[in-house]
Amino acid sequence: QVQLVESGGGLVQAGGSLRLSCAASGGIFRSTPMGWFRQAPGKEREFVACISWRGGSTDYADSVKGRFIISRDNAKNTVYLQMNSLKPDDTAVYYCAQRSPYRATSKYSTDYDYWGQGTQVTVSS
Repeated sequence: QVQLVESGGGLVQAGGSLRLSCAASGGIFRSTPMGWFRQAPGKEREFVACISWRGGSTDYADSVKGRFIISRDNAKNTVYLQMNSLKPDDTAVYYCAQRSPYRATSKYSTDYDYWGQGTQVTVSS
C-alpha cells in the first residue's frame, strides 16, 4: 500500500521561504509522476506543481510560477516543493499526490491515485 507523508510546513512571514517534502513508501516511486496541490479554507483544492517520473518535465500553476520549484530524488523516494517569495495567498494545506506508473504529468486532482495527509503552510503579512 502506497503511503505519502508530507513535512516542512509551518508559519512564515511574507517574502520568506519554506521547503516541503513528501516521502513515499510502498510503491515504485521512481516510475510515478508526482504532484503538489493545496486547499485554502473555504476553497476548492487547486493544482500547484507536478513533475514527471524521471524529473525532466515540470509544470506549475500560474500563481506560483517563478516562485516555487518542484523536484524529486528517486533514490530517497521523496518529492520536494521549494517555496520562495511566499505571499499570504499561499496560505493553505499542501498535499502531495502520486499518479500511476509511467503516466504523463497532470494538473487534475482526479488523475492522482494516492494522497498524503497534508501539511499546513501559513504566511503572515
